[in-house]
Amino acid sequence: MSTNPKQSLSKECRECKKVNLEDDCWNPDRMLATLMSNHDKVEQDWVETGVPKLVDEIMTSYQRFGGMDHLEGRDLPSKKVVIEVLEDLFTVLFPGYLGDSEITKANIKYHLGTTLTSVYARLTDEVERSLKYICRKIRECPQDICQKRAHIVVKELLEKLPEIRSMLSGDVQAAYSGDPAAVSTEEVILSYPCVLAITTYRVAHELYLSGVPLIPRIMSEHIHSQTGIDIHPGAKIGKNFFIDHGTGVVIGETAEIGDNVKLYQGVTLGALSFPKDEKGNIIKGRKRHPTIGNNVVIYSGATLLGAETVIGDNVTIGGNVWITGPVASGTKITIATPEQKYKMENHSLKSKF
Repeated sequence: MSTNPKQSLSKECRECKKVNLEDDCWNPDRMLATLMSNHDKVEQDWVETGVPKLVDEIMTSYQRFGGMDHLEGRDLPSKKVVIEVLEDLFTVLFPGYLGDSEITKANIKYHLGTTLTSVYARLTDEVERSLKYICRKIRECPQDICQKRAHIVVKELLEKLPEIRSMLSGDVQAAYSGDPAAVSTEEVILSYPCVLAITTYRVAHELYLSGVPLIPRIMSEHIHSQTGIDIHPGAKIGKNFFIDHGTGVVIGETAEIGDNVKLYQGVTLGALSFPKDEKGNIIKGRKRHPTIGNNVVIYSGATLLGAETVIGDNVTIGGNVWITGPVASGTKITIATPEQKYKMENHSLKSKF
């Protein structure tokens, strides 16, 4: 189906005072004039003369704006490898559902052995790089300290995979039980974005607790970009957690969530303010996000901010509310029913939705 070019014009083009709709941006003469302009500025030898000059200018910017380059390439984890490791862990946690390999009862033992061996080797290297990156910002440490710590951290993570699977089983069941549109747990695992987000959180959280820098955030932000669900690996989340729809959910680093909690899209568990020191720098490491009790439902668009926001058990929070203080157990919070006003020529009418 063809489209009238004038109907596709941007707002800026339509409103431009220099162009009227009879002689608009799609006018062939105007377009030809634009294409033919500035031909005298073409430099045939720009690659030979211009590129060296540009290289010098960019090199100068490296000196002026530090912190945006890591030129030596030492002791920095590979984002690509970390994401590949995470995807391999998905196949271990949900064999037959996630991943490219066809897994059967006959080959599952072999698959687990080869995958875990590969994950152990690759993730140990990346954790070691992360630890060295931070360690050398503080002081030079013995060469093998970070390496030994990396082996311990990855071993402990892999040994917790059965426990993580147990938690994820509850999360999947919570999604199936909590969503009337869910046909099966298979559908939940294969299609629900919350499964990827919560799985990644439960893996990244263990690395976060072990003090591994960089890698937990690489994992969580990768899945954030895929699902729209932003869970900081430092948050504490209990059993049977479900995020319905999910897009726009934000869970901050020091948030604490109990068991059997259900969130809808657009929910924010964020910080209310950021205390600063005498130099004006944000003070980090303090509790600054809400605490949510057990058996809580928070509907879409609700915003809960600050460490003083402690939500009790068995609470229901309606959509689009703004909460910055404690809420007692057993409470139901909703915004007031809005009024719809009709303005007519001789009189007006009011009605509630």
